Amino acid sequence: MFLKLGSKPAFTVLLLLLSGIGFAQTASGPVLEVAPIPPGLETVEFHSPAVDRRMKFDIVLPAAYYDSDERYPVIYLLHGLMQNYTIWGRNLGAGFYARNLNDMILVLPDGGNSWFINYASSAKGQTNNWEDHIIEDVIAYVDANFRTLARREGRAISGLSMGGFAAFSLGLRHPELFISIGSTSGALAYARTSAAAIRAGIDREPGPPDPQRQVRIDAADDFISAIIDIPGFSRQDERTPKGIAFDTPEQAEAYDPFTIIYDVPRSRMPHIYMDSGTEDGLINLARELVQILMVNDVPFDYMQARGSHNSEYWRRSIGHMMTIQYEVMRRALGDRP
Repeated sequence: MFLKLGSKPAFTVLLLLLSGIGFAQTASGPVLEVAPIPPGLETVEFHSPAVDRRMKFDIVLPAAYYDSDERYPVIYLLHGLMQNYTIWGRNLGAGFYARNLNDMILVLPDGGNSWFINYASSAKGQTNNWEDHIIEDVIAYVDANFRTLARREGRAISGLSMGGFAAFSLGLRHPELFISIGSTSGALAYARTSAAAIRAGIDREPGPPDPQRQVRIDAADDFISAIIDIPGFSRQDERTPKGIAFDTPEQAEAYDPFTIIYDVPRSRMPHIYMDSGTEDGLINLARELVQILMVNDVPFDYMQARGSHNSEYWRRSIGHMMTIQYEVMRRALGDRP
C-alpha cells in the first residue's frame, strides 16, 4: 500500500516550434522549412476504429530491420499539446537516438489535442476514444505488422508535456502492457486540475479567440497542416476533439497519475522515469510525484537540468529518457548481466 502525502507574435513562433517546424536564417529573416526525414523513419497510415478515422504514425526501424528476422523492443513516444506525430522523430532528435541504439523500434503516434483520453462524450459525429486509439489500435497494428517483442518486457511508453501526462496515465491504467513509463516536462496535473474545476463549477468551455491571434494561428496552420496531411485532422481546430473530456470528477480522477498510482500493485508497477527543466514551471509536479515515490520506497529515475518548456530542452532530454527506458527493457528481457 502507498502512503498518501498531504507577446502575441511569439505565440505563432511557439506554435511552429511545438509542431516540429524548422527555421532557416536568410538575409531577410527566418524562413519556415520542413524538418528532414531521419534514416529509418517511415510513415504509416491506417484506420483506427477507436476514433473512426484514418490516422498516421511515424516509426523508426533499426538499420538491419529488413535484412534480418530479429524481433525488437518498442518505445511508444507521445507528443505534446498542439504538436503532432512528426515532431519527435523529425525535429526533436528521437529518430537519431533510436538509430543510435539501433536494436529497438520507436513508434510516434498522433493524438491531436486529446490528452490521449477516452472522452466522456463526443459531438459533431466524432468518436474520441484516444486512450483506446493507443492501447488497442496503434499497439495492435504495430505488433501485427512489425517484428516486435510483443509483451510487457519489450514495451515502454513515454511522452512530452501532454504526452508525459498520457504516458503516466495510460501506463498506470495498463501496467500489464508496459515495463517502463517516462515523462519529460510532463503536464502531470491535467486530470487533477480538471476534477477540481468540475467540483468548483468552473466553466471549462474556451472563450472566443482573439481575432489577431487567430490570424497568426491560421497562417501557421497552413504550413503545418500540409506536413501532418491527415484528412480532416491536420489543422488545430480539427485536432481539438469536439465533446466533453470529463463529465464528473471521478472520471477525471480515473486518469490522474497522482490518484491511480496507488491502485497499481507493487509487483506490476512499471519502471518510472521523469525529468524537467529547472526553469519549467511544471517541474514542481515532477518533484511532487518524486516525493510520493520516495515516501513509498518505489524505485524511479529522475533528472532535472537547466532548461525551460521548449524544444532546446527536449532535444537534450530525449536522449536520457530513451536510453534509460531501452536499458530497462533489455534487462527485463534478460539481455543484460
